[in-house]
Amino acid sequence: MNLTPAVDEPIIPHGPYSTLMASPTTQAEATMAEIKNYILRSGLQMGDALPTESQLCTDLGVSRSSVREAVRTLVALDIVEVRHGYGMFVGDVSMRPMVESLVFRGLLHPGDDYRGLRDIVEVRLTLDLAIAERVTQAWKGRQDQALESLESLVTQMEDRAAAGHTFVEQDRAFHNQLLSPLENHLFRHLSDAFWTVHTLTIPLLDAPHPADIITTARAHRAMLDAARSGDVKAYRSAVVEHFEPLQRALGEG
Repeated sequence: MNLTPAVDEPIIPHGPYSTLMASPTTQAEATMAEIKNYILRSGLQMGDALPTESQLCTDLGVSRSSVREAVRTLVALDIVEVRHGYGMFVGDVSMRPMVESLVFRGLLHPGDDYRGLRDIVEVRLTLDLAIAERVTQAWKGRQDQALESLESLVTQMEDRAAAGHTFVEQDRAFHNQLLSPLENHLFRHLSDAFWTVHTLTIPLLDAPHPADIITTARAHRAMLDAARSGDVKAYRSAVVEHFEPLQRALGEG
C-alpha cells in the first residue's frame, strides 16, 4: 500500500472503494477503505493473512487508533477476522451482517403492521420466482443422490407436519440443496439470508398454525415435483403456495 501522509492528516483512499465513500471521510473510514483495497489489489482470498497492525500503520501513515477502529468495523462486517495470537486474516465475507441488520429492521417497529418483515418476505418471494426457470432447468430429469436427499427432506417435512411439528432444519436444508446446482451461488446465499431473517422474526406473528404447517409441507412437495419435471409454471405456483400462510399472517398482523 505504501501510503505515507502525515499521521495527523486523513489519508485519501484510492481504489474501488474510494468512489463509495462520501467526502470528506474520517481517517478511520479511509483506513478501512484502504484495507479493503489492499485485499482486492493483492488478490487475497478468505483465510489469507493480512499485514500486522504495526505494518498497516506504517504503510498507511495513520495512527494505531485509526487502524484499530477500521479493523473493528471490518470484523463486524465479516471482512476481517482477528485470531488472537496469530494475527489478522481475510474473513468469510458472509451474509451475517446483512442478516443481523435485516432482523433488527424487522424487529425495530413491531407496531407498524410488520412492514419490515413484509418487505423481507416480498423480496425473498420475488427472488424465488425470478430463479424458477434456472431451478427447473437444473433439476429436470435428474435421478441421483442429490434428488434422493431432497426427497428425504420433503418426506421428513410431511411426517413432521402430520404430527403437528415444525420442520425448520429440513426447510433450510431443502432450500440450500435446491439452489446448490445453480452456477451463481449468490442466489443460494441470498435465499439463505432471507430465510434466516424471516425464521428469526416469525415469532412476532404467533405462527405457524397446524394447518399452515401442512400447507407449507405440501408446497415443498409441489416445488420438488415441479423442479424435477422441469415445469416452471408449476414451480412458481408452488412457491406462491409456500409463502401464502406467512403472507396471510402478515396481513392479519
